[in-house]
Amino acid sequence: MPFTALPPSGTDDGPAPLIVTWHMLDAPRTDAAFAAALPMAGVPAWRVHLGMPLCGPRMVEGRLDRHLELAREDILLAYFRPIIRQAVEEFPAALAELRRRLPVDDRPIGLLGASLGGAVALQVLTDPPTAVGAVALVNPAVRVSAGVELLAAGLGRPYEWTAESRRAADDLDFVGRAGELTGEPPLLLVSGEHDHPALREDAASLVKALRGRYAHPEEVELTTVPGLAHALADEPGLEPAPQSPSAVAVDGVLTQWFAPR
Repeated sequence: MPFTALPPSGTDDGPAPLIVTWHMLDAPRTDAAFAAALPMAGVPAWRVHLGMPLCGPRMVEGRLDRHLELAREDILLAYFRPIIRQAVEEFPAALAELRRRLPVDDRPIGLLGASLGGAVALQVLTDPPTAVGAVALVNPAVRVSAGVELLAAGLGRPYEWTAESRRAADDLDFVGRAGELTGEPPLLLVSGEHDHPALREDAASLVKALRGRYAHPEEVELTTVPGLAHALADEPGLEPAPQSPSAVAVDGVLTQWFAPR
């Protein structure tokens, strides 16, 4: 699995906390590009940006258009679900390897996911392989069915729902599964002012559901970033690039969130 690891700033050479991220399928769509968009340089922790399946060096035959081929085959069953499933399944081994290779401490880790990477982070949170201390989600796919409908509209044809795909969508509906999220870690949801309305509505629904379940509902926060649409970088979003003004704003929010609590 490819990854980009950014060392903690302002600390000595001793072990430091760990934050793990999963990037978007939109720009920035690789671990290196995501690290450049959201470096969180002021956080005294290792920020390790994991490469998502089928992305970056793991693109099939090095072709970005393979994503469209899979989406045209079946957006949910051939594209979104396999990516989420593989990212979640490979995380425990990746975490063990990161702990072997990097000087990280044994404190609960942080999780960050953006767009479809947000669904990965939420799925991990249903059965985490280690304690989780804080979570942040940026324009997340809280209900993956909303992402399916958005991509179908972009492809110019409706998605043909089946019994199997509806079951898969239910499994990836984290508003409906809010009660399965483990441990009540402080959770920040960052929503772009100009993100897709369906994703913004789902984000607000998740925050409401979690606040109704948390013993300390104030630890679930929703922040709207003015001017932010869905993506955090310009296309094609494969290589590191200078931060956009919106990414700078999101980076500041995340830096404050993941600072020592």
